[in-house]
Amino acid sequence: MSSFTVGLAVIGGLLLAVLVGWNTWTTRRNTPRQAEGAPLGAPRTLEEREDPVFGPSLFPVLPVVERKPGLDALIDVLTPIALDAPVSGEAALAAIPPTRRAGSKPFAIEGLNDSTQQWETPQPGQRYGTFQAGVQLANRTGALNEIEYSEFVVKVQAFADAINGSPEFPEMLDEVARARELDQFASEHDAQLSFTLRATNAAWSPGYVQQNAARLGFVAGAIPGRMVLPAAAPASYPVLGLSFDTQAAMADDPAQSALRSLTLSLDVPQVHRSEQPFDRMRDAANTLAAAMEGVITDDNGQPIPAEALDVISADLERLYDTLDARDLAAGSPQARRLFS
Repeated sequence: MSSFTVGLAVIGGLLLAVLVGWNTWTTRRNTPRQAEGAPLGAPRTLEEREDPVFGPSLFPVLPVVERKPGLDALIDVLTPIALDAPVSGEAALAAIPPTRRAGSKPFAIEGLNDSTQQWETPQPGQRYGTFQAGVQLANRTGALNEIEYSEFVVKVQAFADAINGSPEFPEMLDEVARARELDQFASEHDAQLSFTLRATNAAWSPGYVQQNAARLGFVAGAIPGRMVLPAAAPASYPVLGLSFDTQAAMADDPAQSALRSLTLSLDVPQVHRSEQPFDRMRDAANTLAAAMEGVITDDNGQPIPAEALDVISADLERLYDTLDARDLAAGSPQARRLFS
C-alpha cells in the first residue's frame, strides 16, 4: 500500500472520529436534562418515579383563595342606599344583579349588619339596616368612563327598588375625573418585571426545571408550565411566578420535551415589600442559572449585568415609598384591586 493511500486512510479515520464526536456532542446537547432519579434510558422498577410532570399528585398545588376586600373610598365610587326598614340577607341576595361588573370595572354591594355593625357582603340569616354600593374607579384596563358609570347607576337603582331603598349617587363628572386622575397615577407607578433564563448548554426537561425550582420553594400552579413561589401569609398573592412552554408541560412524554428557556416574573404592586420579592427573584435566577447552566437575560436575549439589577432594586424602593405615601402600599387590598 502506497504512502499516499495510507495517508488518505489516516485522514478518513480522523474525519470519521470527528463526525462521531460531533454527533455525540450534538445528541447530548439536544437531549433534555432529566430530573434526578430518572436517568434517560435507564430501566425502571415499580418503585421508581417517572419524570415529574405538573399535577397535584407529585407536587403541592398552591390553593387559589379568592379574596374580596371591602369597598374603599380611595379606589371606589361609593353610593349609600337608605332603607325604609331593615332587609334580610336573603332578600338582598335575591335583588343583587347577577353580574358584578359595570363594563370592565368590578362593583359590589355591601350591607351594614345589624348584629355586628360591620359592612359585609349580604349573608343569609342576617339583617341589614343600610347598604352601600361601589364601583372601582380604575384598574389595568383604564379609568371608569361615563358609559360604565351609567351602567353602574342602572344596576344599583334596580337593586334599591327591589329592597325599597333610596340610593344617593355622586356626581358622575366628578367621579369620572377622579377615576382619570387615579388611573394616571397607577399607569405611572405600575411595574411588572421578568427575567428570562436561557440554557447555555444542554436543554432542560419540564421535570428537571420543576425539580430545581421546587428546591427553592416553588410549587405547581393551576396552569401547566407555571409554578409560583408562595407568600408567607396564607391566601396571599404569590411572590414570584416561573413559567415555561405550556405545550412542553402537556406533552405525552414531558421527559422528551426540550426547553431552552424559562421566565421568572414579579408583579410588583401585588406583593408586599416585606416579602423582599426582587431580592428573592434575583437570588432565584442566580441559583437556577448556576444549577442548570443558564444565563439571565432580558426579553431580547441580552445578558443582564449585576449593576443593572442594583439600579432596578433602587428604583423599586422609590416606587414602594411612593405607593406607601398614596395609601396604596404594594400587596395591600387596595393596590391589588387597582393593579389588576
